[in-house]
Amino acid sequence: MEVSGIDWSREQQRPGFFDGVAGEACPSRLILGHVSGKWGVLVLLGLSAGSRRWGELKRSIEGVSEKMLAQTLRTLEEDGLVRRDAQAVIPPRVDYTLTERGQELTALLKPLMSWIVANAADIIEEREQRAGADPTEDRRSA
Repeated sequence: MEVSGIDWSREQQRPGFFDGVAGEACPSRLILGHVSGKWGVLVLLGLSAGSRRWGELKRSIEGVSEKMLAQTLRTLEEDGLVRRDAQAVIPPRVDYTLTERGQELTALLKPLMSWIVANAADIIEEREQRAGADPTEDRRSA
């Protein structure tokens, strides 16, 4: 099977893949965790339109705490997906942008997010119907 130029049948032959799933020791699992976590995806997509300052990014990602945003940006920067540009001005200015690798990754995430947005309401409605819940009740509040 080939997706985005990657021959997955060949990739699965690499050490660390077991039955089509990356093994625990496979480095791809570490990066997958950084990228596919709730905040990783949203930060990458938030930067997909171009450079953003801290406050702009924070406002664009509803619900993210300062701690989680800082941690996510730091992790994505360490992974080489985000570039941090601190300028020596007063007040301090820090801009965040996607690296070339981050742009490549985000181009792959956008179709996934489009699918999720297009299907989320139906999936939630069907899930609630299967559970016998009232669709107007928010059972996820915790």
